[in-house]
Amino acid sequence: MQKRSVQPGRPAGSTTFDAELAQAFGTAVRTLRMEHGIAQESLANLAGIERSHMGKVERGEHMPTLAIIFKIASALDCSTAVLMAATESQLATSRA
Repeated sequence: MQKRSVQPGRPAGSTTFDAELAQAFGTAVRTLRMEHGIAQESLANLAGIERSHMGKVERGEHMPTLAIIFKIASALDCSTAVLMAATESQLATSRA
């Protein structure tokens, strides 16, 4: 029997974007940013990402990568655990 070759990437038709999760994460980032009194552009600069990309993350239009999540948490001077807890809180609120 012939072995199947490993194909790179995800299966056709699958997606990693979850709108509800992206919006909850974006709201958590915006809330923490505002609590710290940081402008969106300043946060983007601190995180080393484009301001327009930060806007898309905050609006829930983009699902950030793990690397971006770590950069945002570092720029907010908090751990990724705090950022994820805030995201989970937002999810619970939106589902209630």
